[in-house]
Amino acid sequence: MLPATPSEMMTIAAARLLKSEDVCFVGIGPPSAACNLARLTHAPGITLIYESGTIGTAPAVLPLSIGDGELCRTAVTTVSVPEMFRYWLQGGRISIGFLGAAQLDPFGNINTTCIGDYARPKTRLPGGGGAPEISTSAAEIFITMQQSRRGMVKAIDFITSFGHGEGGDARARLGLHSKGPTTLITDLAVWKIDPETKEFHAHSLHPGVTKTKAEETCGWDVKYAAFVGETPPATVLELSVLRDLVQRSQAAHRRSAAA
Repeated sequence: MLPATPSEMMTIAAARLLKSEDVCFVGIGPPSAACNLARLTHAPGITLIYESGTIGTAPAVLPLSIGDGELCRTAVTTVSVPEMFRYWLQGGRISIGFLGAAQLDPFGNINTTCIGDYARPKTRLPGGGGAPEISTSAAEIFITMQQSRRGMVKAIDFITSFGHGEGGDARARLGLHSKGPTTLITDLAVWKIDPETKEFHAHSLHPGVTKTKAEETCGWDVKYAAFVGETPPATVLELSVLRDLVQRSQAAHRRSAAA
């Protein structure tokens, strides 16, 4: 079997963080792949919730959007969006919010709104959707993204989803009692929030990744944990399940496009 690609390693490292007892609010894309890989391997009891109101969904293929019919067909139940946010999310029933980011700063603040000035942006991004509420109300937040100097920046252009502000006790001063972002998983490393400064520190580098590579692909000054280990390599089981899931999904999406 071919070794894991950087993207596959990101998905696998993210999936490992999840437990069967988690109730997870899932974002589309890499977060969805990681959550479903966990469900199909070591965390079969995990409850996956998508923004459209599907609870306990178990898709056979990865959804293209929160409105994908596969989510509703395989859910234990589907509730209204207001109920999803007010009862489940704001009611403190979500243990993990799994989000992506277009831009991210070292304090875990996320931008998915625009690149450049808001009034005259260079690029208009998809927006926040439910991510701003997830970032403040889920018990803790995991973030996945490809590592790059363009995406991981010292200061983001727009705060769509609040992380730890300028660091320190910024969340507490706003009356936010959830942990906020605790872990960032990229295609090169796993990062953890420092408990005091609330900045991301590199905790492990994926197999074959050097500190030089991590620093060259990050737009902020990289800080490291006291001990930086190597992320355990992908297992045969993790790779085979992930690749089968991705292949099934691609085939299903091609059939849908051709219909």
